[in-house]
Amino acid sequence: MNVQLDSHAKTENEPIDYFLQDVLNGLQSTPKKLSSKYFYDKIGDHLFQQIMAMPEYYLTRCELDIFKNKTDELADLLIPENEPFDLIELGAGDAMKSTYLLEYLVKKGADFTYMPIDISGNILSILDKKVSSQFPALEVTCLEGDYFEMLQKAASLSNRRKVVLFLGSNIGNMSLEEAESFCLHLNKNLSSKDRVLVGFDLKKNPHIILDAYNDKEGITAAFNLNLLTRINNELEGNFDLEQFQHYQTYDPVSGACRSFLISLKNQKVTVGNVSISFEEHELINMEISQKFSAEQISALGEKSGFAITGEIKDSKKWFVDSIWQVQ
Repeated sequence: MNVQLDSHAKTENEPIDYFLQDVLNGLQSTPKKLSSKYFYDKIGDHLFQQIMAMPEYYLTRCELDIFKNKTDELADLLIPENEPFDLIELGAGDAMKSTYLLEYLVKKGADFTYMPIDISGNILSILDKKVSSQFPALEVTCLEGDYFEMLQKAASLSNRRKVVLFLGSNIGNMSLEEAESFCLHLNKNLSSKDRVLVGFDLKKNPHIILDAYNDKEGITAAFNLNLLTRINNELEGNFDLEQFQHYQTYDPVSGACRSFLISLKNQKVTVGNVSISFEEHELINMEISQKFSAEQISALGEKSGFAITGEIKDSKKWFVDSIWQVQ
C-alpha cells in the first residue's frame, strides 16, 4: 500500500496563524461569526462521530443507505469507462460511507488511486489505518489541508481522470451564494469529463430537520462549544463556556438551518492579545446547514458549469447524491 500524507502547512506556525486570523476577523465582524471548518480537532472529531450516531441525525443513515445498497448504481454513474482514475473525497472524515464504494471498486478490479482530503490530520490518520487494514493493495494518498489547494496538489500528482466525492451535505455548510461560488471554483479546478458526486439534504418536515440539530442530550451544543475550548487551548483565549449557550433555528422557506452561540451576559473575552466585547444576548453565528429543493440543485449545477448526469436518492427520499460532469 502506497500511503502519502501531505500538509498544506508551509511553516510550523502557519496553521495557527490562519486559525487566529480567521477567529479574530470573525469575532470582530458584525454579526460575530466563527468558521465551522475549525470544529474538527480531536475532541470535535469524536463529538461529530457521536452526532452521526444519534437517532435524530438522519443524514448519515440516509446517505449510507445509498452507498451501502445502491453501490452498483453509484459506480455506473461515476466511473470512467475502462480508464484509470483518481477517486478524490473532499472532507473524507473516517470514510465510513465511501468504504462501500471502495470495496465495490476493488472487487471489480478498477484501476484507481484513493485520495481523501480533510483539514483534520487526526481523522486522516484514523482513515489511513482503517483503509490500509481493509484494502492493503489499494494505493492511497491522504491530503491534509483546504479543498482547493489539495485538489491542485492531486492534479499535480496525476493527470488521470478525476472523480470527486463531496458527501454528507457538506455543500449545505455554505450559504446559497457561497455554494455557487464553491461549485464554480470546483469546476475550474477540474478538467473536461471529470465527474463529481455532491450530497444534498432535501427539504422535508421541519420538525425532522430541527430535531437532527437540536438533540436533547446536548451533543450538538457540546460540538459547537468545543470550538471555544479549542480557541482557549490553541490561541490563548479565555472564553468562559458557562456564559455561552447553544441555539438552533430552521427556516423551512429558505431551507437554512443555523447554529448560534448566545452570550449570557455583558463580557469581554481575550483571544491572543486582542480583547473582544460581547453584549448580553449577542450571537455568534457558528454554522449553516442548508437544505435544498430539486430546483435549487439543478440551478446550482448548471450555473457552475456542470452537466447533471444522474441522481440517486435514499429509500426515504430525504437525501440525494447528485452526479455532475464537467462540460
